[in-house]
Amino acid sequence: MKNRFFFFTLILTTLFALSTHAAKRQKYNFNSEWRLQVGDFPQAKTADFNDNDWKQITLPHAFNEDEAFKLPISQHTDTVMWYRKHFRVKELRGKKVFVEFEGVRQGGEFFLNGHYLGLHENGVMAVGFDLTPYMKEGDNVLAVRIDNNWFYREKSTNSKYQWNDRNFNANYGGIPKNVFLYVTDEVYQTLPLYSNLKTTGVYIYATDFDIKGRKAKIHAESEVKNDSREARSFSYRVTLTDADGKSVKTFHGGKTVLKAGETGTVKAAADVSELHFWSWGYGYLYTVNTALLDDRGNVFDEVVTRTGFRKTKFGRGKVWLNDRVIQMKGYAQRTSNEWPAVGLSVPAWLSDYSNGLMVESNANLVRWMHVTPWKQDVESCDRVGLIQAMPAGDAEKDRQGRQWEQRTELMRDAIIYNRNNPSILFYECGNESISREHMIEMKEIRDKFDPFGGRAIGSREMLDIDEAEYGGEMLYINKSKKHPMWATEYCRDEGLRKYWDEYSYPFHKEGAGPLHKGKPAMSYNHNQDMLALEMVRRWYDYWRERPGTGLRVSAGGTKIIFSDSNTHYRGEENYRRSGVTDPMRIEKDAFFAHQVMWNGWVDTDKFQTYIIGHWNYPEHTVKPVYVVSNGEQVELLLNGKSLGKGKRESHFLFTFDKVAYQPGRLEAVSYDGKGREVSRYTLSTVGEAARLELTAIQNPEGFHADGADMALLQVEVVDKDGRRCPLDNRTVRFTLKGEAEWRGGIAQGKDNHILDMNLPVECGINRALIRSTAKAGKIVVTAEAEGLPAARLTLQTVPVKVADGLSDYLPQLTLKGRLDKGETPLTPSYTDTKRDIAIVSAEAGANRTETGNSHDDNELSEWANDGRLSTAWITYTLAEKASVDDICIKLNGWRSRSYPLEVYAGDELIWSGNTEKSLGYVHLEVDKPVCSDKITVRLKGSTTDKDAFGQIVEVAGGAANDMEKKAKEGKGKHNLRIIEIEFLESIKKTSASPATIL
Repeated sequence: MKNRFFFFTLILTTLFALSTHAAKRQKYNFNSEWRLQVGDFPQAKTADFNDNDWKQITLPHAFNEDEAFKLPISQHTDTVMWYRKHFRVKELRGKKVFVEFEGVRQGGEFFLNGHYLGLHENGVMAVGFDLTPYMKEGDNVLAVRIDNNWFYREKSTNSKYQWNDRNFNANYGGIPKNVFLYVTDEVYQTLPLYSNLKTTGVYIYATDFDIKGRKAKIHAESEVKNDSREARSFSYRVTLTDADGKSVKTFHGGKTVLKAGETGTVKAAADVSELHFWSWGYGYLYTVNTALLDDRGNVFDEVVTRTGFRKTKFGRGKVWLNDRVIQMKGYAQRTSNEWPAVGLSVPAWLSDYSNGLMVESNANLVRWMHVTPWKQDVESCDRVGLIQAMPAGDAEKDRQGRQWEQRTELMRDAIIYNRNNPSILFYECGNESISREHMIEMKEIRDKFDPFGGRAIGSREMLDIDEAEYGGEMLYINKSKKHPMWATEYCRDEGLRKYWDEYSYPFHKEGAGPLHKGKPAMSYNHNQDMLALEMVRRWYDYWRERPGTGLRVSAGGTKIIFSDSNTHYRGEENYRRSGVTDPMRIEKDAFFAHQVMWNGWVDTDKFQTYIIGHWNYPEHTVKPVYVVSNGEQVELLLNGKSLGKGKRESHFLFTFDKVAYQPGRLEAVSYDGKGREVSRYTLSTVGEAARLELTAIQNPEGFHADGADMALLQVEVVDKDGRRCPLDNRTVRFTLKGEAEWRGGIAQGKDNHILDMNLPVECGINRALIRSTAKAGKIVVTAEAEGLPAARLTLQTVPVKVADGLSDYLPQLTLKGRLDKGETPLTPSYTDTKRDIAIVSAEAGANRTETGNSHDDNELSEWANDGRLSTAWITYTLAEKASVDDICIKLNGWRSRSYPLEVYAGDELIWSGNTEKSLGYVHLEVDKPVCSDKITVRLKGSTTDKDAFGQIVEVAGGAANDMEKKAKEGKGKHNLRIIEIEFLESIKKTSASPATIL
């Protein structure tokens, strides 16, 4: 009898062991049913603490979300707050339980059932904890104490975090990001959470690319840990599934045995055909399932990774994506990427909406500023096809000691966490230049944790550090024939969306506004039309130096910022209005100007034209009309009558002066170089306001009743034909009934109308956010305005099942990638228009040993004479005789100094005049070039100094960089100072001239 009982027990034990090994991991949405209280409650860490009166919330949720855009960034509340959550996990035996926080702000202390789990302090990166030792059957309580003090200091060192800065890093405190719970076998693939857990997770990458053949070798590597009490053997299986859910390939690694407590890495790789490569505007993502199988072939642990594959190359001043050169065109966006009254804590689909708008403006790059973005934005860029530059953490300037160590630790953690996201092409080591030694150190971190990711690592500036793989200044333009140089942020000008121009309501005088630090702030109080014009003029500087214009080229730039931001400001409002959209992502005209100019990888792929402004003006108005077009000529038609061709400026801008307003139809028709029409755009006079139009922009998967999902309401004042009334500014009164919470929008007025249910439209349109409750039901929104019939909208939320504090709803894994732009074209992205004529040597009137500095591809070196007019000349010997018709030159003091120059080809004068002031380079264009291999540049008189860009300054410093500071030290009027010079010859277009991608 005893033997039979022993045998029966043995069978049950064996079956239990097999069943536990065969149970796959579970990943849960852990955002629901949290409780929040502001203040410090030391006993809140204990399980039996009474939190019944605390505010019930769904994460992500900053405790001070109401302050977003209501208060200037420096006034964001910083204090101590607690978050608590009750939850249950069934069948804990033989299981591991982990929690992942995508990030807390600033310092968090974590407790489970009263037991201290650990501390996380950087305020940026994700962190994970092993909950297993303190888990219990039944109710568990996870408690988090968070201190978001602006001056928070690391507890172990008393060091401040450099990036906790009141100029730019908006302080949305608490838990403003997502949280997940994992239940795994005791043998498991680790999480990519180096902070605290010290684990690196799964790494997916591709090698051996054949872009034309649509082939690559796909690799999977998983760090596996055995936390059981016995050795375990298992095999490794990788399954690749395409975006349509079709299985593409299954491949295996070898059998592995891990001892108890041991950690190892398992690998598998296979050649895969018929691949769709991730690209700009083509967010094609694969699902990679990496599974651990026991000796019976049962899966006992499986990780799902959504990723994409693309080929990159960086060099010769250019960036290649999938074997095609792409010039960087985009935005330097604040990492908070925030919305009014919610901060950064928006649902995943709304991140896609915002980031997708960048792609719609034809941006291909977002440079997140200062700190690593949260995982939701990283994954969103994967889906919409938007290249990312990912920083670690920085404010301004290099650091030493503990603050530098904090930056390297953050970079390490961010690389491990985000290395499977294909949209990241750049790792940024600093918002300003770092030393060569620090660059090498950061590069070693990249090479250790992401050696095959195809990502360049660099920093702002890096103009003379060869170890950097990219660089580029903030406000100025750089070129290179080595590592690519793209401007990390340019064009600081600001303008409120409400202001069209000086000729129409509300008749805002261009530049009118309060002083900033005692000085006029005209550049920060633009009308919409002038803001759009500035965007055109600034981008032209980069377009002119694009690939195809010689050996030294600009790899592009990112304009600061995409959407108006709750960060430091210089204009009339208390938030930054440099965006091409307002905070609700309603487009300003600058958005459409970029859409026209950026319509292509390098050269124009598609012709497009846009008329800036509207066509509703008071009688007898006479005004300029501005057209942005990528055609060669633009004709303006008013009610069918031609007003002639526009005056061209900055390549893309066409101006028609003194156009007399007449109601009706204004058309801009664009033509190519042969006079053929290639695009047109029409504005029409809109009639009197007739009604309100109320619509909703929603989650494509349905409006979910999880307490965190949102709908974006749009209200427009329209005429009888449904056309928006561009000058309407009446107040709309909203009422909301049902299962939603009003979060509202923004408009000019008291407290920026944050959370106000009476919201003015501006230029005939506005938007407001509503947030679901945790109960599914009907929502009715009514909009009313004086003189117009009411509008009503009914929405219905979708139930979300939450059991024991856990949910299976993971929108990050189900939202679809956007494929609007299609796969990477196999055709060339540009045509060579200029040929660089090499310089062999140079002679000069002074400092002859330094003449090489003027053409050495190093913008931190220069040749200068000794201050006498007689020595202010330099003669270059070229590698061949050529008809040089374009001399591209960077002269020190470029933004404020004008040089009177003469240029000779041999003995013949080919150019004479005063150089323009610029943000980098000037081009001396020769009307009648002379074939010669000797070019002399001579100063013919006194230089003049007056800053042409006086309001373009950094928040942490002045207008000048190191080279300009050097130029200002030399006060002499006969200084000729050349940083870089190139001699270019135009390539004659022939039917046989091929475009180039190399």
